[in-house]
Amino acid sequence: MNGQWKPAVYTHWFVAACSADIRQKPVAVTVLDKPLVLVRLQSGELLALEDRCPHRQVPLSQGRMTAEGLQCPYHGWTFGSGGRCVKLPGLPSHACLPQVGARAFDVKEFDALIWVRLARHADVERELPKLITDLPAGSRRFLWQTRWSSHIVNALENFLDPLHTHFVHPGLVRKDNQRNSVEALLTETADGFFVDYRGQLQQSGILYRLFESARISERAYYAHAGSTQIEYRYQDGSIVRISLHFTPQSADVTHVFATMHIENRWAPAWLLRLLVWPFLKRVASQDAQVLALQTQNLQRFPDARHASTELDLVRPYIEKFWLDSDSKLPQSNSITLYL
Repeated sequence: MNGQWKPAVYTHWFVAACSADIRQKPVAVTVLDKPLVLVRLQSGELLALEDRCPHRQVPLSQGRMTAEGLQCPYHGWTFGSGGRCVKLPGLPSHACLPQVGARAFDVKEFDALIWVRLARHADVERELPKLITDLPAGSRRFLWQTRWSSHIVNALENFLDPLHTHFVHPGLVRKDNQRNSVEALLTETADGFFVDYRGQLQQSGILYRLFESARISERAYYAHAGSTQIEYRYQDGSIVRISLHFTPQSADVTHVFATMHIENRWAPAWLLRLLVWPFLKRVASQDAQVLALQTQNLQRFPDARHASTELDLVRPYIEKFWLDSDSKLPQSNSITLYL
């Protein structure tokens, strides 16, 4: 796996930053190996520009905001709405501004996150994933950002794979000596898939015992290109949705943006941060550690091929999109496993 992303990837939306981090100071980010600068104009308009001034290629992320727009630190060229050059210091007042601008990309703000799309004005008008836009307003309780040393395919599989939890998160999420038979049914959708896990009304780990109650369903979602979600529905009518958005910086570095949305349950954000966050942070740290080990070893064995079984239900579908894998999809999208 390398950083040569296939063209279709660029038509999808990726989270580039948290909204609270983008004010009027330029912020440098990298998405799909493309250096960008994010900034909010004084008008409130968001800009996502290629992080270079078209004049002498100095990074715009090192510039500053003025009343007119984002000013390059070298010669003061200033870029406003849409990346258009709006000021060129030293130019006579009667002279015309050059018909040049900083390359701009599509950008939008939703659920306290900044989303960008690198295929500007893509032929296919693609919206944000419905699993995100359908989240009820006011239900978000948590927002967090981190970075994993991992290819996005491996990061996506990690979040969607329940079978690693007994060993990477022993006792926290599940216990290896308390497994039960579960049916996993994968259903493909127009923009990805979801997996229903049937027969597991409770989990053996401490997270369930401390913070959850009897479930009626568990479903994991994947939406192209990098959005995932695990949804728990409970017998008392409450719903918990944990969403992770994965954004590749490069082939071996993936940024992760996590949210938690809760419905029909008293769960103030301050209480979650006080009681639940220490456990979730531990889980995320354990995932980061095992993915870093995987990445390091793949660098040692660059020609290694994965051995898979029917238990690796989601991997072929993720690879099909990201890697144009020619491997056949499983003949059955329903398996029995012990969780």
